[in-house]
Amino acid sequence: MAKFFTPVQINEFKECFSLYDKKQKGSIDVCDLITVMRCLGTSPTLGEIERQLQVHKIEKSGSLDFSTFLTMMHRQMQQEDPKTEILEAFRMTDKQKKGHIQASELRAKLTMLGEKLTGKEVDELFQEANINSSGVVNYEEFTEMVTLPPVDY
Repeated sequence: MAKFFTPVQINEFKECFSLYDKKQKGSIDVCDLITVMRCLGTSPTLGEIERQLQVHKIEKSGSLDFSTFLTMMHRQMQQEDPKTEILEAFRMTDKQKKGHIQASELRAKLTMLGEKLTGKEVDELFQEANINSSGVVNYEEFTEMVTLPPVDY
């Protein structure tokens, strides 16, 4: 499973995993699994956790080792691909399949739907993405820009 993660990711996962390895035996209790996964940036539901436990034949009162944890993290991260989710949402609103959206329509969606952004936040986002507020936005390029990892100084 390590081949799917960078050494930096594995170290980060191991560090967090170790914090919950209360008995220092290389395993965590199932009751801590959702917390550890969420600490590492994923958002599994209880149902998703239960399905993963079933796949690995682990009891809710049991524990899991780091290797199994890596497998679960990989599956969860694949499932939570934000780029795919964002593109699917754009494609659903692109009735004519042109690959772009009016900047004014994007502004309306960002300020009125889901986790609402303020007008100032949208202005900053548009400035960073070089979007003219009266133009059109290629949503594949926009999605690529907003899902880039943050710069780590």
